[in-house]
Amino acid sequence: MTRILAFANQKGGVGKTTTSVNLAAYLAQASKRVLLVDCDPQANATSHVGINPQHVIYDLYDSLIGQMPLGKVVSLTYRVGLEMVPSAPRLAGAEVEMVGLWAREYVLRRVLEPVASGYDYVLLDCPPSLGLLTINALTAANGVIIPIQCEYFALEGLAHLLATIDLVRKSLNPALTVQGLVLTMYDGRTNLAQQVVSEIRQNAPAPVFATLVPRNVRLSEAPSFGETILTYAPRSPGAQAYEALAQELMRQEKPVNPGQTP
Repeated sequence: MTRILAFANQKGGVGKTTTSVNLAAYLAQASKRVLLVDCDPQANATSHVGINPQHVIYDLYDSLIGQMPLGKVVSLTYRVGLEMVPSAPRLAGAEVEMVGLWAREYVLRRVLEPVASGYDYVLLDCPPSLGLLTINALTAANGVIIPIQCEYFALEGLAHLLATIDLVRKSLNPALTVQGLVLTMYDGRTNLAQQVVSEIRQNAPAPVFATLVPRNVRLSEAPSFGETILTYAPRSPGAQAYEALAQELMRQEKPVNPGQTP
């Protein structure tokens, strides 16, 4: 059964793209068939896996707006088992153009349906907003992973995001669940980080993954080389954390697939 997971947080700089890309790499290393879909016009996930957004022939925009079959948009990556639906800056215009489409919240689900069954995991990297692209990702997914930075205002905005997820569940996608919160940029040397982790684990209104992703310079460097942490620095603390997180994710019970597209 295909697991379709959206990585969402309207707050930027929390490690959302870093988490989706590196999880995709470690899932592929575990012999899973993985499709990474870059739903963000900034195209950071696209460049992170070594694809230049300025040079792609087709991108997600062509499927969402141009009605091109998604299978023609999928690109190979250097990692066996990991394929990519790239993004490009022009995707920013898609939210405006989708407003007038029929069942506009279901556009991404409709284009994913013909190809999703060919993968074990479909990972949707969302933009740092709760706009129509993110709503489409939540409607297409059967689980949401929320990266949260280990800082004082970590829970700020989380209630709004969870309320949006609940609204999508009630009105668009009854099968949607919160897979868990991922605590990122953890610095165990500081009392503040330890206190934040403790507070989140005790008070978060959603499950929290056991794995802590540390602050790690290698994680920050890898995207500039178009590599995941698996190939750039496989022995680094960041690599070990994402490997552990992938194992934790694979141990979770598989959710039910979303219902039929209207």
